[in-house]
Amino acid sequence: MGRMFGTDGVRGVANVGRMTAENVLEIGRATAFVCTQNHPRTKGPRRRIVIGKDTRASGYMLENALSAGICSMGVDVLFVGPVPTPGIAFTTISMRADAGLVLSASHNPFEDNGIKIFGSDGFKFPDALEDEIEDIIESGRIRELRPISNEVGRAKRIDDAIGRYIVFCKNTFPVELSLEGLRIVLDCANGATYKVAPIIFEELGAEVFPIHNQPNGVNINDNCGSQHTDDLIRKVKETRADIGLAFDGDGDRLIAVDEKGEELTGDHIIAVLAKFFKDHGRLKNNHVVTTVMSNFGFGKAMRELGIDHSMSQVGDRYVLKDMLEQDAILGGEASGHLICREFHSTGDGILAALQLLWVMQETKQPLSELAKVMTMFPQRLINVNVTDKPPLEEVNSIQAAVKEAEKALGDDGRVLIRYSGTQSMCRVMVEGPTVSMTDSLATELARTVSSALGAQG
Repeated sequence: MGRMFGTDGVRGVANVGRMTAENVLEIGRATAFVCTQNHPRTKGPRRRIVIGKDTRASGYMLENALSAGICSMGVDVLFVGPVPTPGIAFTTISMRADAGLVLSASHNPFEDNGIKIFGSDGFKFPDALEDEIEDIIESGRIRELRPISNEVGRAKRIDDAIGRYIVFCKNTFPVELSLEGLRIVLDCANGATYKVAPIIFEELGAEVFPIHNQPNGVNINDNCGSQHTDDLIRKVKETRADIGLAFDGDGDRLIAVDEKGEELTGDHIIAVLAKFFKDHGRLKNNHVVTTVMSNFGFGKAMRELGIDHSMSQVGDRYVLKDMLEQDAILGGEASGHLICREFHSTGDGILAALQLLWVMQETKQPLSELAKVMTMFPQRLINVNVTDKPPLEEVNSIQAAVKEAEKALGDDGRVLIRYSGTQSMCRVMVEGPTVSMTDSLATELARTVSSALGAQG
């Protein structure tokens, strides 16, 4: 099945392959073992690991399997239920737990599920620790380690996790400001933000219109949320709202819609925040980190603002890695993963939304005006389903097609072809000077990729 961990944890169809109850139990055992080995403790409270989830039906099955594995290694479990992924990172720190595990497949459809792992410091496990977990499972080297009697772990539910996270988020918004007078539409993607998001924005004074906040276990991300903003756009226009905010299933992404119904990407939001932070002396080291998927227009905007900009590989963990190396406080992805390191150790859709609203309230400008800081270059992204993932540099037909496309674009665009880290998919992205040229080149490249890599029907 290839490497167990992708760019954002383990992910796949629930009850199949990596995401069976049996395998999830083993992930729980191996994670508990890694925590005890890396942080040996001779005295003090019992070890404990936080488990949270989004609203997928399979979460009930998998959280019990994960808990069983953890408890079988003598580590206690703290269940917090449906809480946004960044809320689990916060709770892990707040509860002084050894790790935090999130059952979620983020923006994927409901039949998928996955596991994201945070360390005691609230940062996602590095690749080396994920590889160690995978090695432990495949080698079976802890199979005979089985605590007995009172050494077996115990599980209990933490009922106030949502309240703690609400207070944490509200404390990132200036006490001298409020959201009074703002009309906000929230698309909760029928996911983990469905309870906390409306409460947070209402308690800060906004008039809130929540949509897709009635999860039933199978409607998460179903034509809603950060990847499907049609309903949000309609609701913003219908209610004459000042802004629309769309989260994904686990709440670590944010996409915004301005008062005119225009969608803004993560690049737009980062650009708005970067300018505001610089203007107010908050942009540490004058540096912003995004990924190679960021639009040409973002880099151009940063140059015009005099802000240093670097690009990491795709994945919020890699954005954060580069942010730490550059000691930057702002970074993220065009897809909506936005990291405000001044406040949190991971991407947080609600927290990023509060920062954006801070800018609106402080500047007294509508979002459409603020978004003019960046002009998008025409971009076309085509996802091609594939049956195999050979190294792209070894596929001659693809490399030849890329060279031809780059020759046609010259200095007025770029081509980026990469595999998804979580799905059997190859992403073909082209940016160019005109929509027609960009679409034409992307379509031809996608056709080549499909032919070379055996696209699924």
